[in-house]
Amino acid sequence: MALSLAISPCPNDTFVFHALVHGRVPGAPPIEVTYADVDVTNTAAERGAFDLVKVSYAALPWLLDDYHLLPCGGALGRGCGPLVLTRSDRDGGPARVDLTGATVAVPGDRTTAYLLFRLWAAGRTPRRIEVVPFHEIMPGVAAGRYDAGLVIHEARFTYPRHGLTALVDLGEWWEADTGLPIPLGAILARRGAVDPQQAAGWIRDSVRRAWADPAASRAYVLAHAQEMEPDVVDRHIGLYVNEFTAELGEAGFAAVEALLGRAADAGLVPQTSSSRATAWTS
Repeated sequence: MALSLAISPCPNDTFVFHALVHGRVPGAPPIEVTYADVDVTNTAAERGAFDLVKVSYAALPWLLDDYHLLPCGGALGRGCGPLVLTRSDRDGGPARVDLTGATVAVPGDRTTAYLLFRLWAAGRTPRRIEVVPFHEIMPGVAAGRYDAGLVIHEARFTYPRHGLTALVDLGEWWEADTGLPIPLGAILARRGAVDPQQAAGWIRDSVRRAWADPAASRAYVLAHAQEMEPDVVDRHIGLYVNEFTAELGEAGFAAVEALLGRAADAGLVPQTSSSRATAWTS
């Protein structure tokens, strides 16, 4: 029986899951895949819509009753954090440095990017937050529809083309403050639908095959990438597919616990148990 999988069309996800999706992982069942922005998958996971699903780490407090967190396959690392982008004013003056009273476009209200933004922006709250499809954020800021935009993934490499300036790198801020990597996207397995240990094994096998033969997934990755330039795609994969993709490890779990603990202390997410045996992988 086929398992349903929801991932983003971003190069890191398609690179990681290419072998699994295409039946190249021995012992894994057939996979029916859906591609969607993470804001969509966060919402779908609350309905239990998929057996395996990529979500934001920020969404975990609402999902752990129904899903296991898998210790592999997600996006977590260093030097890969979200950016807050602004533009020069209409008269060519410098980009704004204060977001008080600003309208900010964000990719989802339960994304890790937005949670990091809220932790960073404490005490200087923007006037308005608008949830905007990811691909519309940079053009919207460049056109003046939004005063600032919160972006992730390949936007790190392409935002100067839109005439935008990075006000803050939230990954740099997080790493300087905590010394920990940035937990961005997690892979979950629906309880009762798929064995989490088996699923983790399939995903690790898929990751190993991707690293062993990067060319095998090339056409698939490019077919789904929003930014088609091969150099940008390669840089994207190189940044977001790393040792934490194969195994979260102690540093990875510590980063997740720090993010959700700080957010809960600030009243931004519900409290979750700090016991890994019950909250993260059981």
